[in-house]
Amino acid sequence: MESPSSQELHVVTGAFGFSGKYIARRLLDAGCRVRTLTNSPRRMNPFGDAVEVHPFNFDDPEQLAESLRGAKALYNTYWVRFNHRTFQHASAVENTIKLFRAAKNAGVGRVVHVSITNPSIDSPLEYFYGKARLERTLIDSGLSHAILRPAVLFGPEDILINNIAWALRKFPVMMIFGNGEYRLQPIYVDDLAKLAVEQGGKTENAVINAIGPETFTYRNLVRMIGQAIGKNRPLLPMPPLLGYLASKPVGWWVGDIMLTRDEIRGLMANLLCVNAPPAGETKLSDWTRAHAAELGVGYASELSRRKDREKAYTEG
Repeated sequence: MESPSSQELHVVTGAFGFSGKYIARRLLDAGCRVRTLTNSPRRMNPFGDAVEVHPFNFDDPEQLAESLRGAKALYNTYWVRFNHRTFQHASAVENTIKLFRAAKNAGVGRVVHVSITNPSIDSPLEYFYGKARLERTLIDSGLSHAILRPAVLFGPEDILINNIAWALRKFPVMMIFGNGEYRLQPIYVDDLAKLAVEQGGKTENAVINAIGPETFTYRNLVRMIGQAIGKNRPLLPMPPLLGYLASKPVGWWVGDIMLTRDEIRGLMANLLCVNAPPAGETKLSDWTRAHAAELGVGYASELSRRKDREKAYTEG
C-alpha cells in the first residue's frame, strides 16, 4: 500500500480542529513535514511547533498559493456546518474554490477533499448542494484528487454523538423526528484520517464513500447510546417542525444551534446512508461502550468552538 514519504510537505486545513487533527497526527507519525492552514493559529494543540501554521489568506490568492507551494498533498477539511451571521455556506464554497485554484497554481501534487454522502447539484439542501459543487470544481480542475464522502464522524471531540448522549443524560425523555427509521453510517474520525493519508500517497482519482461498518436507524442509534451510558430514556416521536422548534430553547440555554431544519431534512431523507462497503473498521457501538463514562458529560458547542479560537477541541 502506498503511503506518504518521509519529509514530504503535506498541508492540512484545520489541523487543530476535529478531523484535521487526526490527519495531521498520522502524517507526523509517518515522518512527514506538516503545515496547516487555519483561522485559529493560536488554538491550543497537541503538536506544539511540529506543525507549521499559516493563515488561510482567502483574500490574497498569491499568499494562499505560496502557503501551498511545494506540497505533495493538500487535505481539505474546511467547511461550515450551518449558516450563521458570522459564517455562511456560500462563503465556505467560494473560499474552498479559491483554495483549489491556489493548489493548482502552486503545483500541489494531490488533493484529498472531505465531502459528504449523497451530494447533489440538484439538492434543495444548501449543505449537500455546496458539497456537490465543490466536488465538481475539484474534478474539473485537473488536479489529482481523492474525494472522501463520510456520513457522520465520531470520536472524542465530535458533536452529534456526544450531544445525543448529553441530552439522554439531561432529559427524562428523548425526542426523535418522525418514526426514527431513517439511517446513518458513522465512521470513526481516525479511520477517516487513515483513509485520507493513504489516499494522499496515491495518484489515481477516486471518490470513496467513507462510511463505518455499522448502519443504524436513528431510533436504534439513540437506544444504543442510551444503553451504553445507562440512560434508557423513552423515545418521543415528534413531527420534524415541532421537534426543531422544541430544540430551540435548549439551544438558547447552551448558547448554540443544536441542529437546523436542513440537518433534520437531510437525516430524514436518508442522505447519511449509502449502499457501499465500509471504509472504516471501528464500530460505533464498541467505541460508545468503551467511552461511556465520559460521553455526553459535557455539551459540545459548535458556536463556542468558532468563537473561542484559542481553546483546544475537547471531549464534550
